[in-house]
Amino acid sequence: MDFPILFEDDSLIAINKPTGILVHRTRISEDKIFVLQLLRKQINQRVYPIHRLDRATSGVLIFGKNKEGASLLSEQFRAKKVEKQYLGIVRGFVEEEATIDYPLAKEKWLPKKEAISHYRKLNQTEIQEPIGRYQTARYSLVEVQLETGRRHQIRRHFSHLRHPIIGDKKHGDVKHNSYWRDNFGISRMLLHAQHMQFNHPKTGENQLIYAPIDEAFQKAKDLLGF
Repeated sequence: MDFPILFEDDSLIAINKPTGILVHRTRISEDKIFVLQLLRKQINQRVYPIHRLDRATSGVLIFGKNKEGASLLSEQFRAKKVEKQYLGIVRGFVEEEATIDYPLAKEKWLPKKEAISHYRKLNQTEIQEPIGRYQTARYSLVEVQLETGRRHQIRRHFSHLRHPIIGDKKHGDVKHNSYWRDNFGISRMLLHAQHMQFNHPKTGENQLIYAPIDEAFQKAKDLLGF
């Protein structure tokens, strides 16, 4: 598997990560293939992780090509100086725009930490299908900007609002997920890291990296008229 390269220079490389693959090995995963090892093989060079995307989330994923570049950009992530914008399709009609300020814990037994997501609704629609307890199904297309970067933050925040991301197997709606899988063949989670913007750690110039959505996400948008 070769990843689409969105940006590359002597210090950074950004790819469009597909859904369904982990960034790197974890203690609880039995996966044998990871983005990190595949990208190293693809460009024949060691790369250094800077941030993460969930297995089910697609989109912009940046690595350092050397320790210095990775360290400097990691500092911007920690200082909340990286603009992270996501595209998602959620169940129901949401507000035109809002901030979700809802602390999250990495694990249930750990203390909760500040978690803030800002979103605005780009579109909404209603289809004449009785999914769940209602006679129609409502969906919203949202653009989400993260202020913090907690584990599964967007997924958990929209689940907290009772507007889960479609296709989210852990925090989502089983009936809606099954409907999309059985009727349209779409089982991926409809959350995509659409763009990231930061100051390049070497040149200091403003750097914007954009990742197009995949075929399945585009099909979902087309079906809903988004």
